[in-house]
Amino acid sequence: MKKNNISFILHKPQLSENIGACARAIKNFNFTKLILVDPKPTFPNDKILATSVGAKNIINESKVYNNLEPALENIDYVIATSSRFRNKNLRHIKLGDLNKISFNKKIGFLFGSEASGLSNSEISYANCTLQVPTNPEFKSLNLSHSVIIIAQVVSSIIKLKKIKYSRSNKIKTANKKSINNLVNFCINNLEKKNFFKPMEKKPIMLENLRNIFHKMELSEKETRILSSVFAGLSKKNVH
Repeated sequence: MKKNNISFILHKPQLSENIGACARAIKNFNFTKLILVDPKPTFPNDKILATSVGAKNIINESKVYNNLEPALENIDYVIATSSRFRNKNLRHIKLGDLNKISFNKKIGFLFGSEASGLSNSEISYANCTLQVPTNPEFKSLNLSHSVIIIAQVVSSIIKLKKIKYSRSNKIKTANKKSINNLVNFCINNLEKKNFFKPMEKKPIMLENLRNIFHKMELSEKETRILSSVFAGLSKKNVH
């Protein structure tokens, strides 16, 4: 159970001060991996570095991506944070449920932008959503506050948690890159069959497809089997 398995992913952060404060927050609890997706300020900049105080190494070693999918390629399990309940067939967990998560996997905590949070499309890449309990009449948390709350809880769990069983080393969890490749392969085959009709419903259909695959916690072997199944279904019948 290693802390370097944990990544904190900021999706379209808007304020330099918040980016710096998030870096400081994760270093407070001895985490090191910060990922940024399409940050709005120039990254890095002097304000980010100044706000990070003693966590400049976190900023300097962070990874930046233009969009979400490649940012998740090396993640096994994504937990999206949201102050809103989503009307999706997606597991919603509380902070206390984090102690049921296997931190032997590569876990990514996904945080939305300060202004709008995460869209349903972005949520569709997650295995589950997490809500920090707050005042029901004032739910919105500052980005860095959300990060530090989750960092503290996860740090405590990792210190205290005892592994009750060990999973077979032969079973390798599929990372997000493998699952996204599977989803995209499925989508490409469906497009060839003109499946996405009417076209105006295609975005929500894609969200639902991603939801199905990402929440299943597939193994690498299972993704290969499903890829073979889809490839077989896409072949033309020869008589």
